Amino acid sequence: MATETSQTLDRGLHVLRVLAETQSGLTVTELAERLEVNRTVVYRLVATLEQHALVRRDAKGRLHVGLGVLHLASAVQPVLREIAMPVLRQLAETSGFTAHLTVADGDEALALAVVEPSWTDFHVAYRVGARHPLAQGAAGKAILLGRDPAVARYAVTAGELQAGAKGIAAPVRGVDGLEASVGIVTLGALDVDKVGPQVAAAAGEVAARLA
Repeated sequence: MATETSQTLDRGLHVLRVLAETQSGLTVTELAERLEVNRTVVYRLVATLEQHALVRRDAKGRLHVGLGVLHLASAVQPVLREIAMPVLRQLAETSGFTAHLTVADGDEALALAVVEPSWTDFHVAYRVGARHPLAQGAAGKAILLGRDPAVARYAVTAGELQAGAKGIAAPVRGVDGLEASVGIVTLGALDVDKVGPQVAAAAGEVAARLA
């Protein structure tokens, strides 16, 4: 027997998804065309979402995702950390390098969880909450790789964020609504052929746990 669903809720979620994918915003008419529904329906959906700060209008009346979405997103971050920590701990202990989970936050990469190996004399201290452009560093570049399923399994960088630092990161693929990567960073020697598959496997494990 088919599961009953709420058409109104489904449409409301579709509104948020469409607006999130459109940086310049949409008019009510444009949104109605994207959703293939009557403008009256869109007016009701938008009015409800505005009451919860999930949709906002700019000075020209164009619709955008509202700041209320940020509050919902912040509540998800502890869940992501909890799920990823055992995988990061295993990666850090196996590789001997600092392991991290990084998520996309606009045009920036945000370090959400970090685990340092327990048995090494020296390792990189990587701060939770650290940010950098998506186009710099292995973690951000891996997130960008995740937008194209046909490209490489992981990204490798050297010295892009810190002199002498080397990193490998792999995208967390197949989790709707999440752009993230799992990676390692070190100041020492790095065997990419050995560690790269370990990082990719860890990213796959995080994806599996979130599925």
